[in-house]
Amino acid sequence: MFNRRMFLGSTLLTSSFYTVPGLFADQLTLTPKQTDGPFYPDKLPLDTDNDLIIINDKLTPAVGQITHIAGKILDANGNPIKNAVVEIWQCDNNGAYLHSKTSNKAKQDSNFQGFGRFATASSGEYYFRTIKPVAYPGRTPHIHFKIKVAGKALLSTQCYVKGEPQNDKDGIYRSVKDEKQRQSITIDFAPIPGSKLKELSANFNLVLGYTPNMP
Repeated sequence: MFNRRMFLGSTLLTSSFYTVPGLFADQLTLTPKQTDGPFYPDKLPLDTDNDLIIINDKLTPAVGQITHIAGKILDANGNPIKNAVVEIWQCDNNGAYLHSKTSNKAKQDSNFQGFGRFATASSGEYYFRTIKPVAYPGRTPHIHFKIKVAGKALLSTQCYVKGEPQNDKDGIYRSVKDEKQRQSITIDFAPIPGSKLKELSANFNLVLGYTPNMP
């Protein structure tokens, strides 16, 4: 049986597996800012941990292709940011958000948490278990990210699926004109070798235009 405490206790070790080291300041591209959109949860769930597949102690998982997404939160000099709060939110496998005005609400997956938080340690690493994002009318698949430091929101952005045909038709995706910045938010969702559940892994490093001595 799935041991939730073991999962939550091992996230930092797991994130190390999915994080690519060796980033240098002269190679960094600032992560572009993007809109929060209209569906940041208007009422946060009671469970806001980094496992969006299982809510509290329920046994029934969310519907969708399980994805492990991890990376580092870095400052403008390429240094990891400690105690950054990483928030993610996305629609469920039916295209419904955790929001009172979401579309397709009648088909909302009650087993999908829809929102999660993770606080980074000194390594700057974060980790979430969620589902591969899906498209809904008007938008290509994406996951929303918000980064907060000392209670202040420093960056909102979105990550996209590399190779997704709908990306080039998405106005928010195309609004990022700089090619390097667009590539920085276009992420490979790769199959995990040997996974019987056909799980995916994705690595998404975020670089903030921020240094710790900034006001």
